[in-house]
Amino acid sequence: MSRLSTMSASPWTPFRYRAFAVLWSAMVISNIGTWMNSVGAGWLMATLDPDPLMVALVQAATTTPIFLLALTAGAVADIVDRRRLLLVVNGLMALVATAMALLVTSGQMTALRLLVSIFLLGCGMAFIAPAWQAIVPQLVPKEALSRAITLHSLGINISRAVGPAVAGVLIVTLGMAAPFAINAASFLAIVAGLLWWRPPTQLTSRLPPEGIFEALRNGLSYVRYSTPVRATLIRAVAIFLFASAYWALLPVIAKTWLGGGARLYGILLGSVGVGAVLGALLLPRIKRQLGADVTVAVGTAGTALVLAAFSLIADPYAAVAASLVAGICWIFVVSSLLVSAQTALPNWVRARGLSVFLTLFFGSMAIGSVIWGKTASELGIDTALLIAAGGALITIPLTWHARLGQGEELDLTPSLHWPDPMVLTEATEERGPVMTIIEYRIAHEDVPQFLTLMREMARARRRSGAVQWGVMEDAADPDLYLEYFIERTWLAHLRHHERVAGTDRAIQERVHRLHRGSAPPSVRHLLAPRGGR
Repeated sequence: MSRLSTMSASPWTPFRYRAFAVLWSAMVISNIGTWMNSVGAGWLMATLDPDPLMVALVQAATTTPIFLLALTAGAVADIVDRRRLLLVVNGLMALVATAMALLVTSGQMTALRLLVSIFLLGCGMAFIAPAWQAIVPQLVPKEALSRAITLHSLGINISRAVGPAVAGVLIVTLGMAAPFAINAASFLAIVAGLLWWRPPTQLTSRLPPEGIFEALRNGLSYVRYSTPVRATLIRAVAIFLFASAYWALLPVIAKTWLGGGARLYGILLGSVGVGAVLGALLLPRIKRQLGADVTVAVGTAGTALVLAAFSLIADPYAAVAASLVAGICWIFVVSSLLVSAQTALPNWVRARGLSVFLTLFFGSMAIGSVIWGKTASELGIDTALLIAAGGALITIPLTWHARLGQGEELDLTPSLHWPDPMVLTEATEERGPVMTIIEYRIAHEDVPQFLTLMREMARARRRSGAVQWGVMEDAADPDLYLEYFIERTWLAHLRHHERVAGTDRAIQERVHRLHRGSAPPSVRHLLAPRGGR
């Protein structure tokens, strides 16, 4: 094996790129503070109001803002400078964490104020998450992206291993305010890393940026018509809805079910982090042998096993072992899903696509937290965990048709092969709608293949901004077929020119090979008449 191939096979390859190494380190430091904050918040709520529903609302208050705001945050991250956005939001989150520490120190923290504070931090995370995920491809070359995403998940779980354990000790030795104060200070690492980093120069559009609502609409349209992205989302919702039972109920499991204290709670979360580190080391080999689909199925089955173990065995040592397994399974699932989502998205819509993933991820976690908290209150913790375990197992066969990793072989870079449209009339950017008509001559025996390819073409057109699409046969000339698609404005059509990907070009070339005319397929652009539609 050559030195180059050995490097590409190493799980540590992304650390050879300084920007990734610096920002990864800053992320780990900041996330240690975040996990300390999470442990402090969960344990503080269990002290202020130990009802399982109130404790579960801590998880819901963390995840609900991301569910509500991630789509908007993704659109913002695709149309503004991502680095500047991350700097501003991290600074604001540091202020919120500082306020939490002061409230706890002064004895003025209440259950309501705690939930509000967590909600505000969740709002910050909603804007950080898609932007942060979207800059990962700027830190490493494409061939190292999968390992960079795995290392990103590894960093989060190293933080999970360290943060909770330290938080448990600090709560016992220094008091409840310590985790919140350290979290406030940890944001400085991210700010310093981002101030040091200079993003590589990328190809910029000559067109004005999209408005926020247009960006949202185009992002959702891309996700809707991207088969690889939709498959990833189906698998994500299925597992996270049931896996949320573990995260939502863990504080009350540690305190009520296992009869432990803050130290045990921190150890359980730390065990999850240790398991995730082990999982990250195993994941490249597991995925090579099993593939992404089986890897996620194994992680889902393992999560169900953990939930069942917690419901049946009320022993702290067994709980620590089960948490170790939970961490391994969690990184198997989350890393595989994130790689599947990242590789299915081009850069122009990356943050928006990832924001949809995060919206469904955290939405499932938030809804699941409330469901499992209420179930535990009504039926008991053990019953709620068993129901969640059974549901997780059922999702494996139900979602098996949604295959992961479909985007890994796609060329999503802009092909830029469309020529500038020839327009003799005045075509201002706001004028619309715009209809594009393409004429094909197709032999009778090629029609079935042509129509099959045109269904792929329809999805490609809609992913890049078309709001209507169709193909028609000429009644007077049966060999003549007209494809048409409509966009809202001339500016939207010009953006379509910039967004056509290499994969879309390949589909077009296959269609053009079926064209029997002596000249290439003719293209016409029709504009709405001046003076109104």
